[in-house]
Order: sequence, then C-alpha cells, then structure tokens
Amino acid sequence: MTIAEVSRRFDLSADTLRYYERIGLIPPVPRTKSGIRDYDEESCNWIELMKCMRAAGVQIEALIEYVALFQRGDETVEARKDLLIEQREQLTARMEEMQQSLDWLNHKIERYEKGLMCKEQLLQRHQDGKENGHV
Repeated sequence: MTIAEVSRRFDLSADTLRYYERIGLIPPVPRTKSGIRDYDEESCNWIELMKCMRAAGVQIEALIEYVALFQRGDETVEARKDLLIEQREQLTARMEEMQQSLDWLNHKIERYEKGLMCKEQLLQRHQDGKENGHV
C-alpha cells in the first residue's frame, strides 16, 4: 500500500506516518526498488497497534521501547510483557480516575436536574394557580 492509502485507512497524515517510522514508533516500512514506502500487512498492524495505544494514552517513549525490544528478538519477550503489564496498570489507574470524574459529573448533573425539576414544578403550580384565579 502507498503512504496515501495507509493515511486514508488509518486517518493519519502522511507526515505522521513518516514521523512514526523516523522515531521508531513503528519498525522500518518496506520500500520499493525506487525507495518508495510500500506498506505491507505487518506495517499496517504496527500502525493500528500504535494508533490504539496512543488513543489509550500510552506514552510514546514506552511504545518506542516496545518496538526496539521487539526488533531485538525473542530474548526480549519477558521485557516486552513486563512493559505491557506496566502500561496496562497505568491505563487501569487512569480509567479509574476517569470513572471517578464521570461519577462526579453525573452527580452534579443530577443535582441540577433535580433542582430544575423543583423549579419547574413551582412554576407550573404558580401557572395553574393563575389559570384557576388563585393568584
């Protein structure tokens, strides 16, 4: 696949894809004889993984380290697993913080809704009283 095709497929700019490769966020992409990037399925899998991990808030440095370990081969399997476990723990902690924030927002919204409902009920009673000549 060309860089333009991959860019469309993953909704990433060509500059971002080149940057990912340059900093080691994805392994070097295969090239044609004329030197043009020719993304294969493995390259696309790496891009998909990195996009997912970045969306989850995983630090670029950790992902670069993961790719570097991967490129060193099977002797790094345990180190890669440890890195992923550490990232999972950090992500879980962030998710718990986000859940607490969401719970707090829901609580505040509920209080506003209850308050508005009370005010609406008072206004409706007042309006009903006017219509019945009680005001």
